[in-house]
Amino acid sequence: MHPRYMHGAATSPEVKVYAYAAAQVKKALEVTHYLGGENYVFWGGREGYQTLLNTDMKRELEHLANFLQAAVNHKKKIGFNGTLLIEPKPQEPTKHQYDWDVATTFSFLQKFGLTGEFKINVECNHATLSGHSCHHELETARINDILGNIDANTGDPQVGWDTDEFLTDISEATLIMSSVVKNDGLAPGGFNFDAKLRRESTDVEDLFIAHISGMDTMARGLRNVAKLIEDGSLDELVRKRYQSFDTEIGAMIEAGKGDFETLEKKVLEWGEPTVPSGKQELAEMLFQSAL
Repeated sequence: MHPRYMHGAATSPEVKVYAYAAAQVKKALEVTHYLGGENYVFWGGREGYQTLLNTDMKRELEHLANFLQAAVNHKKKIGFNGTLLIEPKPQEPTKHQYDWDVATTFSFLQKFGLTGEFKINVECNHATLSGHSCHHELETARINDILGNIDANTGDPQVGWDTDEFLTDISEATLIMSSVVKNDGLAPGGFNFDAKLRRESTDVEDLFIAHISGMDTMARGLRNVAKLIEDGSLDELVRKRYQSFDTEIGAMIEAGKGDFETLEKKVLEWGEPTVPSGKQELAEMLFQSAL
């Protein structure tokens, strides 16, 4: 919010602002370490641009990478063993934020050799803003081994900004908890209520109701995941859908040994493939039956 960061912090075109941001993060990391913190989240709300006409994107991205590497170096220097996380968001307050979504952020980390140093803090409302579901963002982080923390909130798909509402959708909570279970948990991360009351909710009890409802929603989601796992029908549906890759030729492809010449010979031998149903309606029914 400070005017010095109107053009960004690590991506500011002014070197004095970059240095000021570095000094602030240095102090914040040291205080986190002193207090026994286990996680430190970077949210680059102004690490982006309003227009490319006055922006050197390549230079700004390189500056951001150097800033994050310096944070890693200082973390190690002071002996802080906590997790560093990046929280993606596509826009607001900038028109375009460089850590648009999980996939974009992972690509950035790969390009600059930072994948082993950072994990992702997924905020569900930010997923909505980027055009994804929270489940999509969680799965993208999970399969790339960078899921570290969740801002457990939700947004309104009918509005184009960050509403930070408490999570109350049991279906969404079940999908979220499914990713968490598949990830073997989030430790040392966890769930953070980056949420607030509606402006019209003015009674003191509303604050308690909101938090209780949010926690109960996640608990119900976890119970539903347990039902789905114990039943096993949805997992079996997914397994059967890919069972052709459990064959010898499928295993060869998944091992990276499926050359085009071999596959061409197989096609001539097999002829036109028979493509089975995706069974989406059945998958949806099995999922809903657990709610």
